[in-house]
Amino acid sequence: MIAQAIRPVTDKLALLRSHTLFRDLPPKVIEQLGAYMKKRTLARGASIFTKGDPGTGLIGVLSGSIKISVPSNEGRDIVLSIVREGEFFGDMALLDGRPRSADAEAMSDCEVAVIERREFLPFLCGHPEIMLKLIEMLCLRLRRTNEQVQNVALTNSSIRLAKALLRLGTETKAPNGKIKIKQDELSEIIGRTRESTNKHLRTWAKNGWVLLERGAITIVKPEKLAEIAAEDLEFDQS
Repeated sequence: MIAQAIRPVTDKLALLRSHTLFRDLPPKVIEQLGAYMKKRTLARGASIFTKGDPGTGLIGVLSGSIKISVPSNEGRDIVLSIVREGEFFGDMALLDGRPRSADAEAMSDCEVAVIERREFLPFLCGHPEIMLKLIEMLCLRLRRTNEQVQNVALTNSSIRLAKALLRLGTETKAPNGKIKIKQDELSEIIGRTRESTNKHLRTWAKNGWVLLERGAITIVKPEKLAEIAAEDLEFDQS
């Protein structure tokens, strides 16, 4: 259940000012757009929407992180992306008005800001430059998805894991290489079992390449993971 949040409206405006879609807009226009945004709080594990739900709005993350996933035939989630503070999601359904194409779930206690489609589309018509940036954002996301599919199909589990950790470290700007993520969540991202993921992580921890903590993984020697990620190996069943 999404509940109403109680925090200063300046948080919404800061989200708009810092995001590439909106930061070049005049201050008065950002304030106008911020007035449309409704803030909500979410408990960890809460469902924001599920695949097939009506696509009614664009959602920005004020705090916490959101998992975007689809269920596999084996009953496990396939994680498409993790949306973090300062990012937006839900733009596909926002533009085409079709049902949601994936599930969105809070990975932690979160606060989000929602712009309804019926309010955003008229705004968008008056600012075509934002439409171009939305298209760029969608293309970038498609490229990442294509890369993810290729990794799943053509690389073994150690390469997938190394690439995922390096990417997460870059995307989250992890302080001192520390990434806040659980091993089961990481397993969903690379499409492997938790046991397989833990096996590789324990080996790397023994070698001193990573440090394992509850709910976090610290990359100690990124150059070692980069060497693994660069390996050109055929897909195996490890």
